[in-house]
Amino acid sequence: MKKRYALTLSLLTLPLVGCFEGRQNTEQLCESNPGLKCERLNMDDGQCRLPRTDLIWHRFEVLKNPTPVNKIKEYELVAEYKKCLELASQIQAIDQTELKQRRFQALVNAGSDLETIADDLSKSSSPDALYFLWSRIGSDQAKRAFLQLEGSPQLDTAEMQYALATFYTSRDLFKTRQLLLRALELTNRTNINNEVFKSLASITYRMNQREEAYIWAMVASDFGVPIATEQELQLLYGFESGKYKQLEQIAEQLKESIEQGTFKKEQVPRFQQDS
Repeated sequence: MKKRYALTLSLLTLPLVGCFEGRQNTEQLCESNPGLKCERLNMDDGQCRLPRTDLIWHRFEVLKNPTPVNKIKEYELVAEYKKCLELASQIQAIDQTELKQRRFQALVNAGSDLETIADDLSKSSSPDALYFLWSRIGSDQAKRAFLQLEGSPQLDTAEMQYALATFYTSRDLFKTRQLLLRALELTNRTNINNEVFKSLASITYRMNQREEAYIWAMVASDFGVPIATEQELQLLYGFESGKYKQLEQIAEQLKESIEQGTFKKEQVPRFQQDS
C-alpha cells in the first residue's frame, strides 16, 4: 500500500516539476531572443500560460524558419491565445489594476499580431498562404490566385488537393470525389486528414452511392472519427445484413493501405448506383 501511495505521489508531482522547468526554460528563451517580443504577452500571469508558452516556442521556430506554413501555425496559436485572453479578461483578479491592464494590453497586442501575420502572408504566392488568405481571411484575390494553380504540381499534395476539393463541394460532386481520392493517394502516415474520410462519406451519399458512402464512414470510424450508432446506420443505409460485413472488410483493407501510404483510387470497388 505504501509503495502504491509513493508511486501515485511521484506521478502527481512529476507534471508540476515539468511545468516549473518548462516555465523557466521559456523565460530563458525570451531573455535570449528579443525577437520573440515576449514583453507584448501577459508574462508572469497564471492565466493563459499554456497557449502563451506554445506560442512563444513556435515563434522561436518561425524566427529560425519563417515559412508560410510556420506563419500560418503562428496565426492559429495567436488566435487561440487571444481567445484565452478574452476569457481571462472577465476573471476578477486580486490585483485588479495591474493584472487586468496587462491582460487587456496583451489582448490588443494579439489582435495586432494577427493582422501583421496576415499582412506578411499576403506577400507570399505559396499555395498554403493563398489558401489560408482565402479560407481564413476571405480574400477573393487569394482565392482566384489559388484556383489558377489547379492542375499544377504546386497543388499536387494531399493538403492542397483537399483544399481544392473544398471549393468544388457545392459545385461538382464528381470532381470533389476525385480530388479527395487524389488527396488520399498522396497521403502517408504522417499527414492523415480525417476530414477527407468524412467528406468522402458525405459526398458519395449525396451522389446516391450508398455502398461507398458506408465504406468511407467505416474508414472514418477506424481512424477514430465518431459516427452514428449501429441502429442509426442501419436506418440510414438499409442494406441486407450480409452486405455490412462485406463493406466493413473493404473498409479495413482501405484503412491499411492508407496507413501504409499505398492507397490507389482503383482500390475502391465500383458499385451499381442506386436508382
